[in-house]
Parts: sequence; C-alpha cells; structure tokens
Amino acid sequence: MIITYHGIDFFKVTFGNTTIAVNPISKDSKFKSSRFGADITLVSLNSPEHSGSDTTSRGEKESFLINGPGEYEIGGVFIKGFLSGTNYNGSTLNTIYIVSLEGMNLCFLGALSDKELSQELKEAIEETDILFVPIGGDGVLDAATAHKLAVQFEPKLIIPSHYGDVGNGNALKNFLKEAGEEGVKPTDKLTIKRKDVEGMEGDVVVLEPVS
Repeated sequence: MIITYHGIDFFKVTFGNTTIAVNPISKDSKFKSSRFGADITLVSLNSPEHSGSDTTSRGEKESFLINGPGEYEIGGVFIKGFLSGTNYNGSTLNTIYIVSLEGMNLCFLGALSDKELSQELKEAIEETDILFVPIGGDGVLDAATAHKLAVQFEPKLIIPSHYGDVGNGNALKNFLKEAGEEGVKPTDKLTIKRKDVEGMEGDVVVLEPVS
C-alpha cells in the first residue's frame, strides 16, 4: 500500500491496481488541487476542499463516489461511514470513514471538530491501524485536542492532516510536541504493509504534501 498526501484532508491510497481518493480538493477551491484517476472517491463533507470528485475520474471511467454514512463493499474494499460534526467553512456534517483493505483498517476523520464521539464510532475506531487526523483548528480539531483524541484509540500509526496553508500555521509543530515526536521528518510517501505496523504503538508519520 502506498499513501500520499495532497493537502487539507486529501489522501491518495494505492494498493495493487486500485486507487482510493479521500477528500479530494475541488477545482472550485482556492487551494491547489491534484488530479488523478481513482476507483473509489470518499467525500467527508460538502466543501470545496473536500468534495472534488470532479478531479478523480479517469477518462470515461467514473470514480465510485461515497459521500455519506453507510456500509459499502467495492472490489474487495470494505468501507463504513459514520456521521460526525464539523465547523469547517460553514459545514456542520462530516463523515468519518473506516476502510478495510490488505488486512489493515484505515480511519479518516475528515474535517472532524467533535471532541466527543458516539459509542458506536468509538468502538469502530478502536480497531484502527492507521488513523488520519486533522490538527489545524479553525473549524476542525486543534493540535492538542487531536492528539488527545487520537491516542485514546491506540492506533498503530497516526498521520496528521489539515495543516500548513489551512488552519493554525503552528499546528504541525504543536502536534508533534504533544506526541513527543519533534524529531519526525516529513516524507513524500508512505509505503506500508500489514507486517510493518505490527510493532507500532501510536507512531507518527508526517507526509509532505504533494506539490
């Protein structure tokens, strides 16, 4: 599995011949958008920074779009969406996605601002191997709250998002300080298999946004 970060809460996950786009940035956003073909597109909320399904279709092949809560199975990929809250850019509803593939559970919190989650959602996230958490404040979780929320679920790996050009400019620095991981250096992509996460306990990986 290869994971790259494309800014805000936008991630690309590739495994085998399948590509998943999570919260792609729309062409209507003031932020730069990446364009690539995806088999599955997950959208957490209706904002220009998260709903760019127009950028993830490939020629005449439409990407399979999921933009709300529910249970889905597409090509051997199992996805569950859970409703949560956000205060980002005038939005109020956010969908958290848990994606099961290659023996791992990936949880994308989207633009979450809720500090407290439902019991059902807590139980689902407790099975997470890789947790993608927004840290920028200004409508989403801030760095301290994001770290506190993330570690309670004991994921093997934590990947922060929603920092840099959006939210608090010191968010990443503050998050790494909270995690005791000030020495972590950004990497352009994460290549990982199930066996790689087995010995991890809340490790933090910072992905450099793809330019």
